Order: sequence, then C-alpha cells, then structure tokens
Amino acid sequence: MIDCSLAIKLMDSILMLVTSPRLAHPSLPHPENNPQSPLMLSGDWVPSDPHHIDFANLPYVTSEHTIVSDVRAAKIPRQRLDKKEGGVNQHNYLVHHNSRFWLMWSDGPGIEDRAGQRVKFATSSDGLTWSHPQFLTPEPPNSGLDAPCYGMRTSEGFRWISRGFWQRDNKLYALASLDEAAGFFGPSLKLHAFRLATNEDSWQDSGIIAEDSINNFPPKRLSNGDWMMSRRPHNYREVGVYFLVGGNKAIDDWQSFPVLASSQELAAEEPLWWMLPDNNLAALFRDNRRSGYLYRSFSTDNGRTWSKPIKTNFPDATSKIHGLRLKSGHYVLVSNANPQKRDPLTIAVSKDGLVFTTMGYLVGDRHVDYPHVIEHDGYLLIAFAGGKQSIEILRIRLSELKGISV
Repeated sequence: MIDCSLAIKLMDSILMLVTSPRLAHPSLPHPENNPQSPLMLSGDWVPSDPHHIDFANLPYVTSEHTIVSDVRAAKIPRQRLDKKEGGVNQHNYLVHHNSRFWLMWSDGPGIEDRAGQRVKFATSSDGLTWSHPQFLTPEPPNSGLDAPCYGMRTSEGFRWISRGFWQRDNKLYALASLDEAAGFFGPSLKLHAFRLATNEDSWQDSGIIAEDSINNFPPKRLSNGDWMMSRRPHNYREVGVYFLVGGNKAIDDWQSFPVLASSQELAAEEPLWWMLPDNNLAALFRDNRRSGYLYRSFSTDNGRTWSKPIKTNFPDATSKIHGLRLKSGHYVLVSNANPQKRDPLTIAVSKDGLVFTTMGYLVGDRHVDYPHVIEHDGYLLIAFAGGKQSIEILRIRLSELKGISV
C-alpha cells in the first residue's frame, strides 16, 4: 500500500526538478554555475555533429570589399627573388583613432615569420580607400635585406610580428613582438610598443612592455579599470598560456596569471577573450591538437584565475578567431568554422556571449584567415588575410546581420 503523503512529496520533488530554471536547461553554460558546459552553438539548423554544417551554403552576408596590400602584385627586387618566395602578408589588426582607420600587419619574405619580417601600416578615412603601406618597425637586428639569414628560418635571424593597436590615455600604440626566427617562439621573445607621433606621420619606439611574451590581441579594459591581454611565453607549448593584467601605472606594468591545463588536454593557441554582461570573462582557445572545436574557459575574478578549458561544440579549422561585443549588446565571432579547411570565413551572432544561434558566410572559395573585426558608426570592418599573401577588408552594415537566420 502506498503512503499518500509520501507520494505527494515525491510528486512535488519531481515538479521542482522539471520546473527549476537552473535544471530545466542543464547544458546551458554559466561562468559560475556551469563552467564545464560544452554548449556554444545552438539552433534547429545545427546538426547533432556541427562538423556536418553545410558551410558553403550558409546565409551570405552582403559586404563591400577592398584589397589593401598583396605581395603577389608587388615588384620584388631581383636580389631577393630566391629568398622571398612570393612573400607574406598576415597578422592584420584594425583600429579607429582620431577620425581615421589604422591597419597594421606582418610583411616579410618566404612563407611566414622568417628572418627579416617587419610590420607595415596604412590608414583610411572610410575603411575602403587606403594609403600606400609604410613600414612601422625598423629592420630586425642583423636580419635586413642584405643579411645572409634573410628569408630563412634560423636562430641567427630575427623577425617582427604584428600584435595590434592599443589606445591608452588618448595615445595610440602599435604592438609588435621580436624574437629569433627559428620556430615559435625564440628564447629572447619580447613584446614592444611603438607610439604614434603627435604629427601622426611616424612611430616612436617606446621600448619593451612585456618580457618573454607575445600577445594575441591588444589590451582591453576590465570592469575594475585594469587592462588585460593574453600572453604566450616562448615555451608556451610546455607551460600553457597566460593572461597579463595591469597596464595602468605604466605600459610595462603587468602581472601574469596562468590558464591551468592549457598545455595538457589541448594545445592552446591564440586566445580571445571578452567581457560577459555580468562582467565575468569568457576566453576562447584554438586547439592545435586539431580536435576541430574551440575550447572555452571562464574567469570570475577579473582574469586572476580561470576555469579548466572545456571543448565546446563550436567547430573550428584550427585557425585564428576574433570577435567582440557590439554596442547593441550582441556578440559576433568571426572565424574559419569549417573544420576541414580555412574556407570560408564565417560570422556567428550571440545574444549573451555564451551561445551563438546564427551563422553567416562572409568570404570564401579560397584560403582566407586571421580575421580582426571592429565596430564603427553602424558598420563592421573585418580585416583578413588571403592565402597569407594579401591584406583585405570587408565593410558590412550592421543591419545586414539582422538577416542572418539558418
């Protein structure tokens, strides 16, 4: 015989489980309540295996397009034809400063990041018509055009790598790393800053701002006023990735905090982070062990500690990603979502910075990668590299994103 009072209590308990907002969607991610959730992409259009998304037939996002620099079209001096091998343009970054758009990128000989590589920049009033590219950094030490090591992968030569613009105290800094060109990265790895001169026609060396460090994107403000950027030391493949927090007292004043397990279950590369609506932080990582998915970690203490990175269900081609929170409060993520190749470049939209529900097609039918996106005056500007040899720009009206539905 069943005890009626016990049955009523049992039914009440079941009802609480079903109706509890915290348990009704147990897979929804949350920095504090559910940091281990893998959910990052959701919608009726998403197959059970996100690798099976028909990336070539995603909704097309209308844009305007321009090419800023293309080494394939450049005239190569005869004395370096045997070393340049077509050259490289990549690591592109955008910013809007003092009524102009600024763009910087790595330009060098060979395939990528060889001895002699420097950083170039160009400017634009509208994001579509750009000035003639100029060098931002000097020649790397003992690695100029006439050096025996020019264009080689060797510890005898050095290379600059473009690392983004930092707007601080109404000044504009361009960041660039310098290290030996043998691998990723050399033991002398350092992050340098160059400040835009008052007349805005040259860059002044402001020195080293972080030892044994290469960032992925320039510093952004935290809710407590500190700056933060990611950090990979020269031996990051063994020790994992970090975040640098500080930058207020001086441009070289930083504390370094590790992302634990970022060198164990995944080969963490090129971190991206943003602030969530509740001021907690979410960080995304490319996985160089080629799982074909992005990893995610959370911080609830302004970047001092991070949850263990978890493999999400957001597909990725093991490529660089970039995204940001728009003025509307929505988030966009630009990436190579097709896990098979860096084609196409896609844009995904989220309301909360945790789960993305729509995805659109930006550009493709060729090798396209290394995006960087900014929002300005009703538009998105997205810089990207074409085959690691051209620096290109898409200009998109924000209203075009409202039409993304799959």
